Amino acid sequence: MIAALNPNGEPDMTTLLAPPRHIAIIMDGNGRWAKARGLPRAEGHRQGTENLRRIIRACVEFDVKVLTIYAFSTENWRRPPLEVRLLMTILETVIDRELKELNDNGVQIRHLGRLDQIAPALQKKIQYACDFTQHNSRLILNVAFNYGGRDEIVQAIRRIVADGVTEDKIDEDLLNRYLYTGDLPDPDLVIRTSGELRLSNFLIWQAAYAEYYFTPTYWPDFDKEELRKAIIEYNRRKRRFGMTDEQIDTA
Repeated sequence: MIAALNPNGEPDMTTLLAPPRHIAIIMDGNGRWAKARGLPRAEGHRQGTENLRRIIRACVEFDVKVLTIYAFSTENWRRPPLEVRLLMTILETVIDRELKELNDNGVQIRHLGRLDQIAPALQKKIQYACDFTQHNSRLILNVAFNYGGRDEIVQAIRRIVADGVTEDKIDEDLLNRYLYTGDLPDPDLVIRTSGELRLSNFLIWQAAYAEYYFTPTYWPDFDKEELRKAIIEYNRRKRRFGMTDEQIDTA
């Protein structure tokens, strides 16, 4: 459980809130964070990576079971080549530096997305991190890297066809099982930092009934207390899933 905030902005242990099982975050605003401080974009990405460590710890503390982060989209290949190389280097560095601590803290790492465009050496490190932590269960960390929601659906359909599934067997449950997140609950809360108001091709199937939370805070500044505020707002929402208020209240 997670404490709400009292009028002074401090945790109120008398008011406990239920955390979402699955939080998904679009980590946006690294470049603008750096620009506002007269720093190169590379420093914004580095600070964003440092912040990820803090948010993972906060999710473990708040008893969130699944955290999905949007680290690199299929569209991000269009960015300047130097920035793309930097993002690849950052991921490799994070794996080298953080893997032991993540494993010690019971974090299971999963990769969402395609590996075929990623350099072979980095592919091996990603696969090693997933294999090394596969038996952990305190928090599942999905890293969406070289990921696109539309491409995920296309790849799922291709696998269904390749498996020879007949038309009469295809329904939402079956397609869901062929997605990267097939054995996981759908995200309850999708957070986007930096003030942008769109999903940007992120979990477009899975987030159909998620609650969305948009904040102007840039990702490097989105700390534990900002996460707490997002969870407080989530607890204020009434999730209907197509039903009426009366049906929800009865349930």
